[in-house]
Amino acid sequence: MSATLKILMILTSTAAMGDDARPTGVWFEELSTPYYAFVDAGAEVEIASIQGGPVPIDPHSIRASGNPPSVSRFLADEAAMRKLATSTRIDGRFAVDGYSAVFLPGGHGTMWDLPASTDLAGLLSRAWAQGKVLAAVCHGPAGLLNVKDVDGRPLVAGRHVAAFTNTEEEAAGLTRTVPFLLETRLRELGAVHERGPDFAPFARRDGRLVTGQNPASSEAAARLTLEAVGAAAAAR
Repeated sequence: MSATLKILMILTSTAAMGDDARPTGVWFEELSTPYYAFVDAGAEVEIASIQGGPVPIDPHSIRASGNPPSVSRFLADEAAMRKLATSTRIDGRFAVDGYSAVFLPGGHGTMWDLPASTDLAGLLSRAWAQGKVLAAVCHGPAGLLNVKDVDGRPLVAGRHVAAFTNTEEEAAGLTRTVPFLLETRLRELGAVHERGPDFAPFARRDGRLVTGQNPASSEAAARLTLEAVGAAAAAR
């Protein structure tokens, strides 16, 4: 990959589960694994968030020991941690012109602020119209719910997608805590929802749209994102 390749990662700014006091945020592996997949491929990666500034991290996604290698690497990476502490705010003036792809990591926080952000929906709709790759993993596809294609239809309608499943949400004990079930909402919008076994790696590429099912799918989603970027560049 060329060093001029730029990828934008957009993260949640939500630190609590709605009216529930339990903390949430981005699931670290869903940030760190794609981040280094992109960096190691020669990409310049920028981090933004809904509100800007420090990004909340779900405390359950960091262990005292035995973290995924990408998490340990990110925690020890001063430049990466600085990006996480000083993320750029997404607003209506944010330009996506220089980026080849936009990637949305998950974490339960995304279920509240990503779908509610008209700025995010507008940014992603513009990115799609400009031929960019859009990618998301786990609960990250919540940020795609209000994105429109060039005809004004829901972007996910008729497209093959993966996301955190209803049965995975049930296993997490959060079906009554989240504001909606992501799999159900995607199906309601006309998406062709596909899945693998609960908590096992599963990612799907449908042209310039890439989605992954759960944290274990972060690596596959990142790989398919780079594949889609290469295909989009070759088609120009």
